[in-house]
Amino acid sequence: MTWITYDAELVEDIAAKLDLRTPNSAAIRAVAEAIADGDGREVVCSLATGVGKTYILAGLVDYLAAQGVRNILVVTPGTTIQEKTVFNFTPGHPKYVTGSEVEPLVITSENFSRGQVGDALHDNTVTKLFVFNVQQLIRPTDKTSRKVRAQDEFIGTGLYQHLQQVDDLVVIADEHHVYNTKAKAFNNAITDLGARALVGLTATPAPGVEPIFQYSLAEAIADGFVKIPVIVYRPDGRRDEETVLADACHLLRIKDAAWTAWAETQGKAPVHPVLFVVCKDISDADRVANRLTAEDMFPEEGAVLTITSQSSDVALRALSEVEEPDSPVRVVVSVNKLKEGWDVKNIGVIVGLRALASETLTEQVLGRGLRLPYGKRVGTPMVDQVDLVAHESYRQLLANKDVLYKRVAPAGGGDFDENRPSPATTSAAAGSEATQQHHQETLTLTSKPRVLGDDLADGGMLLHVESMDDTIAQGERDKKAVTKFRAKRPDAPTIRFPRREQEVLPVRFSFSYITDASARAEGAAYSHEFKVELARKAMEYQRGVDGEVSGLITTAESVDATQKHVKIEDLREDLLSRIWNSGYVEETLPESRAAERVVNEFLVGAGVTAKDEEHEWGELRATQAATALGKLVKAAYDNRKLQPQYAFRVVNIPTVPPPVMPSNVVDKWQDFRKDLWYDGWEHSVEPVASFDAKSTEFRLAHLFDSSSSVQWWLRNYEPGEVWIERDNGRKYYPDFIVLDAEGTHWLIEGKSNDRANDPEVQDKKKAAEDWARFVRDHGEFGSWRYLFATESIIKNAQGSWESLLALAKPE
Repeated sequence: MTWITYDAELVEDIAAKLDLRTPNSAAIRAVAEAIADGDGREVVCSLATGVGKTYILAGLVDYLAAQGVRNILVVTPGTTIQEKTVFNFTPGHPKYVTGSEVEPLVITSENFSRGQVGDALHDNTVTKLFVFNVQQLIRPTDKTSRKVRAQDEFIGTGLYQHLQQVDDLVVIADEHHVYNTKAKAFNNAITDLGARALVGLTATPAPGVEPIFQYSLAEAIADGFVKIPVIVYRPDGRRDEETVLADACHLLRIKDAAWTAWAETQGKAPVHPVLFVVCKDISDADRVANRLTAEDMFPEEGAVLTITSQSSDVALRALSEVEEPDSPVRVVVSVNKLKEGWDVKNIGVIVGLRALASETLTEQVLGRGLRLPYGKRVGTPMVDQVDLVAHESYRQLLANKDVLYKRVAPAGGGDFDENRPSPATTSAAAGSEATQQHHQETLTLTSKPRVLGDDLADGGMLLHVESMDDTIAQGERDKKAVTKFRAKRPDAPTIRFPRREQEVLPVRFSFSYITDASARAEGAAYSHEFKVELARKAMEYQRGVDGEVSGLITTAESVDATQKHVKIEDLREDLLSRIWNSGYVEETLPESRAAERVVNEFLVGAGVTAKDEEHEWGELRATQAATALGKLVKAAYDNRKLQPQYAFRVVNIPTVPPPVMPSNVVDKWQDFRKDLWYDGWEHSVEPVASFDAKSTEFRLAHLFDSSSSVQWWLRNYEPGEVWIERDNGRKYYPDFIVLDAEGTHWLIEGKSNDRANDPEVQDKKKAAEDWARFVRDHGEFGSWRYLFATESIIKNAQGSWESLLALAKPE
């Protein structure tokens, strides 16, 4: 086959359909570009646990299939991930990845020897997705056999040999670090296939491997794709095992109450948090698990699950069911050596017994608890954070802050600021004068401002250190906060936002789409007269040797039958009438002329010239010609192109039900921090708002709130109900909606200076300006305008709405 070519637009299209996160689409783009040569090279993408390697895999399958690749092999390190991968490509399964353009034939060790699969292996129109674990592919020995290497009657060879012979094989190795050169048998099983490309996906690249794309744990935390790790300590310094386990169980119950309360207010199925305890060995794990079943901890049947490195696949599957709503498991006890595939979304608390915080805070351990229980950050700390109960003293943690930081930041600091983190100290007095005061210290490590999509966002929280008392207090605040709604202020208006949604519909049909050549080609079949024959049968009688007379029917020579004839002039009118009355077009003069052209070209193809107008056609020829022309027109109608069209759908915002009230709320005059919510606004539709950047969004909110020319403003969040659909199908979420004193609604975007001229930003700006123009022209939704302001414009406006308009010069 001709190998694939890099197609940037196809990557964008797939990213839009799968609604991929920015790092996921960037990874697909990097792979697509790197393997375009088809020279068998090996490329590796390193992405933090919980970012979504599953969606990268689905996107790559779509991309390769669209490019004509028909043989894709996914290699997994074990049966657990293998089973999960099969589910990802099984329509109707809860883990199925929706939005994919292609539905490949999934081939596993269970079904490859069936006849229909054998047929598909040799069918170049079918995209085959082979999903095997590496143990099923390695070379057999004297003591072991391999089903995939054996001769198969339906395939003609062994499956492994078949994969070696195809000329478009792409291998995607999940958890790529498992197959490094030190694991010789595993490595050979993959390299001996001779694939056109080998793509590795991993969170921890093997030593010496240089990934073509990297997305670190720190980036994932800062961008909000995974939980924020919080190290919890005791101010009194107690760190005996009994205290650690008791505190962890208490904290888990507080988290469970907060998680459940949030789910109930949002109408979602509850997800219960789980305590994950890491022990040093199997005997230690058994002892700790036994302690955790005591009456004062989790005595309920099945509440404590012990998982070790020697656990069977059945046990690992039981672990994967921990995130189901009806699972009884509340504690998972394991050992240090973890296997792949232990990724669940509901680990809320982690304990590393007899381990320092810096030892527990490794991606191998922490990664088990990074996935978000509801798929995204919800604004409630108890839900958005995973707590590591370390119980070191604050002094020890502060002394080791650089070590802690390096556990989550890239090597050498990367895009993150090691100098910025600093301790923040607050004090809390005890209940009486006789009690000594205690200082509850906290430490927050944050990232530098960084690019997120096409925005420059301020630094996000990477790691937080706080006392056990503060953590419990936060849990109580969260539990109370989620019973309140972030509803709009009673005197604020409900905004009717006219969302313009794209519908892909067939273009309006015209006879002009039928070419002269196609009409002539169809007419050519009617260039000769069609005869109608009279069949003649003869009855012959013969006497047999026995004297009996018998009859025999024979075919006699046929003769032409007479038939009615139609004048060319009448035929032309009949053909024109048949297609004109098909109902496919509007009755306009241009369509009438086009129909006449189609009929004329059809008759030219049949050999009719101007001097033949007085000639006649036989009725059979005329009837069949009319039928053929009708089919030609219908085929053109059925094959007409598709084109995007837009329709307005009114969305009332804020939406109902409203989001829950966050608990980490401060006054609007407090210093800016990206993870906080701010209240005290005079003109905000909602009582609280959060922002990504101080120099644009936060400053704009203060400008709106202080201006007498602004009636109301509303912060817009992504994802949400207010968005502009672009021509490529992707959604653009502007920062604000503002209602000014003259009754005009504004969509407003604040952008950093160095991002303002990016092509992506300019495309969004154009889409929003087009949207506003269409809304105004439509006339049913009032006046809507769009304003785009850089941070320089915002700064120079000096808090004045009128100055902002003058400097931004909106359309």
